[in-house]
Amino acid sequence: MQTEDQRSILAIALHAAFADGVKDDREREEVRRIADSLASASDTIDLRGLYQDVLLKRLGLEQAVAGLRDDGLRQYAYEMALCVCEADGQTTPAERQFLNTLKTSLGLADAKAVDIEREVDPFVTAVPLPAASSQPAPPQRSVPTGTAVDDAALDKSILNYALLNGALELLPQSWASMAIIPLQVKMVYGIGQAHGVNLDQGHIKEFIAAAGVGLTSQYLEQFGRKLLGGLLGKVAGKTVGGIGRAATGMAFSFATTYALGHLAKRYYAGGRVMSTDVLRDTYQNLLGPAKQLQTQYLPQIQQKASTLDAGQVLAMVRGQ
Repeated sequence: MQTEDQRSILAIALHAAFADGVKDDREREEVRRIADSLASASDTIDLRGLYQDVLLKRLGLEQAVAGLRDDGLRQYAYEMALCVCEADGQTTPAERQFLNTLKTSLGLADAKAVDIEREVDPFVTAVPLPAASSQPAPPQRSVPTGTAVDDAALDKSILNYALLNGALELLPQSWASMAIIPLQVKMVYGIGQAHGVNLDQGHIKEFIAAAGVGLTSQYLEQFGRKLLGGLLGKVAGKTVGGIGRAATGMAFSFATTYALGHLAKRYYAGGRVMSTDVLRDTYQNLLGPAKQLQTQYLPQIQQKASTLDAGQVLAMVRGQ
């Protein structure tokens, strides 16, 4: 994949991130952080400048699309934009309008766009948790009296989720990255249940966001690292896997999942009394050691990646 192709797809992904007209400075700051992080992995693209060009509307969507002349790359760009828009499990009217405009600009036939959406959507909507409540969850004890928490079992579960998400980073298909966040949501749900707390998707997503793990930004970072690392190549609509910087993305998804799991374990064991600042500081303190663990578990991650297919991963997400 050429540098110009990478730049165009990342620009389209950034347009997708801002498609809902977000005015939240925290979200913009998180996306800027992603651009800075990715910049350190690229010696060919000025990602900080690209972020500013998109945010300040110096690089429009049509101009970004014009940089993609291969049909396979245009389809991939739509996949990435769709994934970013659906990062929080739903597509707003503004995001839907953006995707319709993008589809037309890319010259994608409706049937092809529907095929892409059918591939991605199951992993966005697969977690069978209760819907978000309109009322805040009342304070409650972390564990009912007499209930024992099996810490060793929780640690094993967290590690298994981290290994699986690390393995998903080695796969080139778009559904692979789309499965990571649903699996993280499912992991947090299980940890809450183990501590006697019944959660819905809304509260889990609020917890993940409070920890500083933005849903949209996490997808942007996953896709950006794959794109810059050359893990994904598109030639005539065919996906071609390569090594590239796969280890970087693998460490990222392994570490974020591992750190998030252990943060959730502390949070629910402690009665959910951590402030947002404490949550974020604790998560960052857990993230460094988690990144170091990835090297230790690399053989298991690679072995797991060699056995994964879409049906198997979807079944794991759904708990089947």
